[in-house]
Amino acid sequence: MGTNVASDWDPESYARFGDLRLRPALDLLARVGALPEGEVIDLGCGNGAAGPALRARFGRERRIIGLDASPAMLDAARKVGAYDALVRGDAADWTAEGPVSLIFSNAALHWLPRHDALLPRLAAQLGPGGVLAVQMPRQYGAPSHRFLRDFAAEMFPDRFDLGAWSPPVAPPVEYHRMLSTLGRVDVWETDYVQRFDPAATGHPVRRFTEATAMRPYLDRLSDAEAAEFVERYDAALASAYPVEADGAVLFPFRRLFFTLTG
Repeated sequence: MGTNVASDWDPESYARFGDLRLRPALDLLARVGALPEGEVIDLGCGNGAAGPALRARFGRERRIIGLDASPAMLDAARKVGAYDALVRGDAADWTAEGPVSLIFSNAALHWLPRHDALLPRLAAQLGPGGVLAVQMPRQYGAPSHRFLRDFAAEMFPDRFDLGAWSPPVAPPVEYHRMLSTLGRVDVWETDYVQRFDPAATGHPVRRFTEATAMRPYLDRLSDAEAAEFVERYDAALASAYPVEADGAVLFPFRRLFFTLTG
């Protein structure tokens, strides 16, 4: 996972919506075709959620290596038992020991800057015919993420100067332009309509975002400040994502995908 927040990741909190977080990984893997010989790298493997799917797809014919910057997530991934090796490292400066057949990254690279430099560098790690397969959230204009920025900047301007903020994930066409000179590119987006049951405490959407998008904000707040921030966020989410007739909440979530075949 990303390395630009102060605290380590919480595998238990992240896994709370594991089925919803895994579905994009499965959709991405389904678009990966035949591969040349070589290792498979699960880049930003997190708690290892995609590991069993990668192992089921490739069997024991290939070494599958998970890389992540979070010790807690690597500990969780180790328990999955799907990887031949787990490596602690930062995807921003990771370099393969030799050409690999697949670099698979599900919901990790949006934590890293300068995709125009990062992605060509990753593509250079592939052997001939290898594939770079990436999924990243592109939810930044939605209320779930916009409220976080707006409230943090308004309530705590001494810590959050977001005037120069720009989305960490570009529109799909930009990735096509960025990668088209490196090989065959396929870029697409999917809006997942996620259904949440009522939460015991707080709005269900907040229970989803608190393990990921909220972390950079909560890490810089005291307990009292965080409670005030969460209370306001919950109230705004209740208006943006109202309860349906059956008691559930519907939460549209946009994700960007691409594969690059070298």
